[in-house]
Amino acid sequence: MVLVTGDIHGCADIAKLTAKANPIQKEMTKADFLIIAGDFGLVWNNDAEDIWWRDWLDKKPYTTLFVDGNHENFDLLYDYDVIDFHGGKAHRIGKSIYHLMRGEMFELQDKLFFTMGGAESHDKEFRTLGSSIWTQELPSDEEYVHAVETLEKYGWRTDFVITHCAPTPIQAEIAGILGLEGEYPANRLTDFLQQIHERLDFQGWFHGHYHTDLTSSIDPRVNLLFNNILQLV
Repeated sequence: MVLVTGDIHGCADIAKLTAKANPIQKEMTKADFLIIAGDFGLVWNNDAEDIWWRDWLDKKPYTTLFVDGNHENFDLLYDYDVIDFHGGKAHRIGKSIYHLMRGEMFELQDKLFFTMGGAESHDKEFRTLGSSIWTQELPSDEEYVHAVETLEKYGWRTDFVITHCAPTPIQAEIAGILGLEGEYPANRLTDFLQQIHERLDFQGWFHGHYHTDLTSSIDPRVNLLFNNILQLV
């Protein structure tokens, strides 16, 4: 199996991963995967609380994967060893916890997954650089180039896309539905994702960031996740 869900923000929204809230996990093994679409947040201080919850995830029957959101401690996250993982590059965070890096393609259960984490914090004025917000929340020039190179390598085709934020028009649609016009302005990453959306041959696109669950009317293949957990494979 491959499951996907939205942000967990450390332990703040992790209850959806309990056995009661997600009973299908009883049928899973470490060869199965649950993907978190950004704002993992359990590499924040690497303190006792982070470690306790990562141990809790490691004891789950499945393997936990995540793309980065905007609310990550990137200085700590990028300090983990980079390994080869199912065809792409990942940081190994725990015994069975992996950060799927930006612009990578992974093969999971015979399906291709393109990943492009990152997002722009809309509450940046309330955060402190280097302790609650990091410049790496948006991709570097090199990461954008690498993403295009990866997609070129695969002929602009994948089965699934996992990001944290949405392409620009879909982000605007979400902001309108939530009554948050102006809270989520377009940026280089959302514009880049829109370029990918227009060109890429894909089956489904799943993202987090906006703290609700809905399917885009612009493109029903694009799904915003927060509490819902979907089985893709």
